[in-house]
Parts: sequence; C-alpha cells; structure tokens
Amino acid sequence: MQGQRFSYQREQIYRAVCASQEHPTAEMVYQRLKPSMPRLSLGTVYRNLHQMAQEGRLVEMEGPVVRFDAVTKPHTHLRCIRCGGVCDLGAMPYDDGLDRKAEESGCRILRHTLVFTGICAACAAEQGEGPVAI
Repeated sequence: MQGQRFSYQREQIYRAVCASQEHPTAEMVYQRLKPSMPRLSLGTVYRNLHQMAQEGRLVEMEGPVVRFDAVTKPHTHLRCIRCGGVCDLGAMPYDDGLDRKAEESGCRILRHTLVFTGICAACAAEQGEGPVAI
C-alpha cells in the first residue's frame, strides 16, 4: 500500500472495484458497500479511489463520469453512448506500437488509454442491432 496503513474501508473499496466488470464510478462503489458499511461516506469512497489510482493500484478513467478499473495493465475499452457503461475489449490484444512510435520521436510515454466510443453489445442486442461498421 506504499505508505498507507491498512484500513478496512479502503480495502473493501478496492475489493469492490476488483469484483466489478463495470468499471464502477465512486457512486456505484458507494451504493454497493453502503448496506454493509453504514458509516461509509461518498467522500471517503472517492478520496480512497483517487488515492489508489495515484498509487497505481487502480486506473482512473476520465470521461463524462470518472470510472475506476482494477486492471492496471494497458488494455482497450469501449464507452457506450447509449447506457454510459464502459467495458473491456478483451478480444483486442494490446499493441505497444504507438508507445514505441512516440518514444522514437523523443517523447517519454508514462501511460495512455485507448477508449473507443460506440454502442456496447448489450445495448445493440436490446435494439436488435448487430455490430456497426465504421
């Protein structure tokens, strides 16, 4: 935990993100934990999520709503324009070619994210649509 003393709340917050495939928001984590942790506040959840992202335990995904990911290795996401959800595009292997190209031009890459914007499989199925060609 890099300098942080153990905290039951902090560990439960982390576990809630790890257990989710939704790339949860702070509000989602709070709602999931509140029944079993009645003294938990939304501010505590957000502060801990942000701190864990700064430590590298989680990834903080910017967007209209900040979401958190427990998978810290580079991978690709899709943000759905219908439901607002974020999902991993696991079938797409990570290609570090862009990192190498940037470094070849003299840049020092610390991290990057690749987020596709579109319609997730669940929303497409709900509407009776197949994959959309670009």
